[in-house]
Amino acid sequence: MNSFINLKIGTRLGAGFATVLLLLAGIAGLGLSAMSNIQLRLDGIVNGNNVKVASVNKMLDAVRDIAILDGNLILLTDTDAMREESKKVAAARDRFTENRAVLAKLLATSDGKALLARIDEKVAVLVPLSAQLSEFALQNRNDEATAIFISKFQPATRALLEELDAMSQRQGKLSQEAEEEAHAGYVWSRNLMLALGALAVLLGAAIAWLITRSITRPIGEAVQVAEKVAAGDISSRIEVQSKDETGRLMLALKEMNESLVKIVSEVRTGTETIATASNQIASGNQDLSSRTEEQASSLEQTAASMEELTSTVKQNADNARQANQLAVSASEVAVKGGSVVSQVVDTMGSINTSSKKIVDIIGVIDGIAFQTNILALNAAVEAARAGEQGRGFAVVASEVRSLAQRSAAAAKEIKTLIGDSVEKVEEGSKQVAEAGRTMDEIVGSVKRVTDIMGEITAASQEQTSGIEQINQAITQMDQVTQQNAALVEEASAAAQSLQEQASSLVRAVSVFKLDVNAVGTTRPSFTRITPIPKPAKPAPKRPAKALPTRRESSGAPQLAMAGNAKGDWTEF
Repeated sequence: MNSFINLKIGTRLGAGFATVLLLLAGIAGLGLSAMSNIQLRLDGIVNGNNVKVASVNKMLDAVRDIAILDGNLILLTDTDAMREESKKVAAARDRFTENRAVLAKLLATSDGKALLARIDEKVAVLVPLSAQLSEFALQNRNDEATAIFISKFQPATRALLEELDAMSQRQGKLSQEAEEEAHAGYVWSRNLMLALGALAVLLGAAIAWLITRSITRPIGEAVQVAEKVAAGDISSRIEVQSKDETGRLMLALKEMNESLVKIVSEVRTGTETIATASNQIASGNQDLSSRTEEQASSLEQTAASMEELTSTVKQNADNARQANQLAVSASEVAVKGGSVVSQVVDTMGSINTSSKKIVDIIGVIDGIAFQTNILALNAAVEAARAGEQGRGFAVVASEVRSLAQRSAAAAKEIKTLIGDSVEKVEEGSKQVAEAGRTMDEIVGSVKRVTDIMGEITAASQEQTSGIEQINQAITQMDQVTQQNAALVEEASAAAQSLQEQASSLVRAVSVFKLDVNAVGTTRPSFTRITPIPKPAKPAPKRPAKALPTRRESSGAPQLAMAGNAKGDWTEF
């Protein structure tokens, strides 16, 4: 029983339902088995006994038809009618044979097979007689046929009918016995299912009662404990008797009760400590309030000094910005001068190139004059050889030679002048190139000066923004200091309220009834707070500016007061 109680509630419920379900499954299985047996017996009756009875009845009908048709053959005189009756006799024989084959397949007992053997013996006697009657009738030997019909055929037919009647009665008896067995099986299965159903109901009720009792009793005890705690009585002794969910609930209530005893004891012994500490907190808050006011005055003076420093740094930043603009302008002028010098260098190079080309051209002219002089000399020699006829040509050659000499002299002078000019142009190109390099150095120096001035300007701007941020931070510190002063005032009020709450707490916990033996007598120790001495106030350097308006409770967290104005508690 204890092992059952220690099981989990879910396990117990599962075991109970599983037991009931197993019983129901057993009942259902038994019912299905009984129904299967009944179905098998009914199938045996319908598909076995009834078919055998029907086959026997059809065999009886076939034998009777054969007897009637053979009698008709004896009475008929028309050959065609006799042949028609013979065909009917053959059809009746076929029906008999077919039903006999069906019956032979269904017979399973030795008695049935023995009875069928006797029927076959009677059939073996009757069939030749029937054939002989048909033959005599077709031959119009009616007297002989009548004698055989009366003396042999009718006794054989009666014997066969008696055997078939015996077979029919036997099959009817077997069908009735099978029906009675099926009904008996139905009654037995019904009674067994009713008994098992009653057993399942009783067992399910017993399991339900046990499970309900094992759950409701511990829960009732837990409710009683909770009601006592709600009424303020925490002195009850809680016994845990199981390990299931209700046992864990009782264990949790026991631990809760013990914790409440400890908490209430500590609260009772701690209220005096809270009262003493609240007095010291109030004293410390007063000291903190005076120091906060002094700190606010110092922050105001610091804010005024930072404003002056901010204006000075802004002026320096403006001057640096103007110097940077002038340096940028000088850099642009130097860059333009450098580009002009570069153009002059390019122009001097072009002039030098053109002068060299002129020297080459003059060299060509000098060569032409020299060749002309030689040609004139050759012409004069030829004219002298010609005598009087070449005198005029000699004069022309002399003039051409004189002109060539003058051209050569002029070309030589021009070449000399152009050479001097080329040398001077080369010297000027060197000087201009030197000037270009000097201008490049000037431009580089001006750019470096511009970069330095830009860095100075950026640094001045960063200093300005940094000082502005410092100024904002000091302003925020001033506001925070003022808020701290307000918080100190609220803390003083909270300390006073805390002292009142301590008194209310003593009255509240006095409601609980404690087990004197379970409550400890030791009180928790606390650290006494020594008030910090006030420092001397420094003399203000300048009149402090007006303090900004203190924000209402936005930066100062409010102390949540428990209870009403008197500090009474409605719940613990």
